[in-house]
Amino acid sequence: MKSKINVSIIGGSGYAGGELLRILLCHRQINVVGVTSRSFEGQSVTRAHPNLRKITDLTFCHPSKIPKCDLLFLALPNGVSMGLMSQYKNKASKIIDLGADFRLRNKETFELWYRKKHLLPNMLPQFVYGISELHRDEIRKAKFVACGGCEATVSILTLYPLIKHHIIKTDNIIIDAKMSSSQGGNSPSLASHHPERHGVVRTYKPTDHRHTAEIEQELAPYTNKINVSVTATTIEMVRGLLVTIHAGIKKGISLKDVWRAYRTEYIDEPFIRIVKETDGNYRYPEPKILIGTNFCDIGFELSHRENRLVAIGAIDNLGKGTAGQAVQAMNIMFGFEEKTGLEFPGLHPV
Repeated sequence: MKSKINVSIIGGSGYAGGELLRILLCHRQINVVGVTSRSFEGQSVTRAHPNLRKITDLTFCHPSKIPKCDLLFLALPNGVSMGLMSQYKNKASKIIDLGADFRLRNKETFELWYRKKHLLPNMLPQFVYGISELHRDEIRKAKFVACGGCEATVSILTLYPLIKHHIIKTDNIIIDAKMSSSQGGNSPSLASHHPERHGVVRTYKPTDHRHTAEIEQELAPYTNKINVSVTATTIEMVRGLLVTIHAGIKKGISLKDVWRAYRTEYIDEPFIRIVKETDGNYRYPEPKILIGTNFCDIGFELSHRENRLVAIGAIDNLGKGTAGQAVQAMNIMFGFEEKTGLEFPGLHPV
């Protein structure tokens, strides 16, 4: 067994930071040596994450006091890490960024979708996109990893085999994403106020969702042309994400071809499960049973009458969509067994 490594978390009081800390504290090859929070500085991490009572005696420290370590996780709001990356590079030899600042390889694409100037464009090519199923070999050699956005992650994983194996037409892919409340972070707003949030089915981004850029970037190498349209709707669910993807099928495609594509790409993947049964409540992917896991469940239905494939993907947005994805990448970077710390199978009923 490889020796333990020391890791720290910058921005540890948010939902993503808390989920990351929960996983790392139970990882047998990790020592968590620092967790930062400006608002909770000097207080126990259990003030922000009560589920960790009697699990750790760590306290939050100011970011300036973070100790040097082998790996630094950045769990900061979008747009923050690029302004601080130069100083964080002095704290660790490897960095995994959970935010959006280094996901896109092109400076102009970032500035178009995020409507702000990129402060460190020279570092964009140094980051590897963090979806292990597509970039495992690159992650193994990487110093810097940028985790994918949660909605982008599940969409990419659901679409990748279909596009690579020429199952669907790629000029008009429609993604309908159902989002949970934790994706909005833990800063309260009018939209998260209980009377406004309770019972809601609210489409908040009908067009031009910024994760579109990640999806097209990662899938473009497998097709001549790709055009993705995302609609995001928030529903009454704390954790979880479901995408329902609509695409036309290419001539002559059968159900066996779809199965073959998914099996070829994912048969040996530890965290991808193909879910397609003929009956029962869970015959298609369901994010509820993925809470706390690093699984991505994928299902599909093919209609020749409609000349359409409907692909369905589900994840825990804080698991495979964020913290779990980051730990999976860490395991690969340091040569640990890839599933270490990520073995939790979920709960049912929940």
